[in-house]
Amino acid sequence: MVKNALITGATSGIGKSTAELFAEHNINLILCGRRQERLQDLQEQLSSKTKVHTLNFDIRSKGEVFNAINSLPTEFSNIDILVNNAGNAHGLDAIDTGNIDDWDAMMDINVKGLLYVSKAVIPKMVNQKSGHVINIGSTAGKEVYPNGNVYCASKHAVDAINKGMRIDLNQYGIRVGAINPGLVETEFSNVRFKGDSKRADDVYKGFEPLKPEDIADIIYFAISRPYHVNIADLVVMPTAQASSTIVNKKL
Repeated sequence: MVKNALITGATSGIGKSTAELFAEHNINLILCGRRQERLQDLQEQLSSKTKVHTLNFDIRSKGEVFNAINSLPTEFSNIDILVNNAGNAHGLDAIDTGNIDDWDAMMDINVKGLLYVSKAVIPKMVNQKSGHVINIGSTAGKEVYPNGNVYCASKHAVDAINKGMRIDLNQYGIRVGAINPGLVETEFSNVRFKGDSKRADDVYKGFEPLKPEDIADIIYFAISRPYHVNIADLVVMPTAQASSTIVNKKL
């Protein structure tokens, strides 16, 4: 039976790699993102392999989220897999010098956006008495590092939501799990450092970071296990990384 998967933050990084891998395995795709041109490009790229529907909305807007997901055509309306991937870091400042707009952006995207999408999708899974939710967390949700204050708080919230979601949805036979990556080379650092490409590039110098494809492989592994198997909470880091602050760099 062909499954439908909804992926947020699908236009780059982990979301894009996950969409590409799912397409190879004939999973129908609902690709969500803010950048319409990228969504269209990805749809054109993957439509020869599977059915693709795109939803263009800002995850921070409750109205946009519900309007978009409620607009799904019948063939995509039953969602079997939800990958809550959209998330961002903004700034790397101490708590006393942090930018409140950055704080709002991280909480709105990483926490409230995840909740909005989950609220729009999960009732469909409850009605089906089946489904699989993958929440993309972070090692920042397992520990706190200097100047990571609010970003770490947002990912600790994802960790708690993942655990609570798994408990609440257990009675319906819905699988819920989190993948928590360490350093993955994506556009993440460009966003965090607001376009300072040199500072962003320096994050990944001197060692081999994870690639988006590595996390996509793990996500596919999780969703392709027999239904009685649930990968509940997985932390993955590059070999060079021991914690958020300890990275073996050969500079």
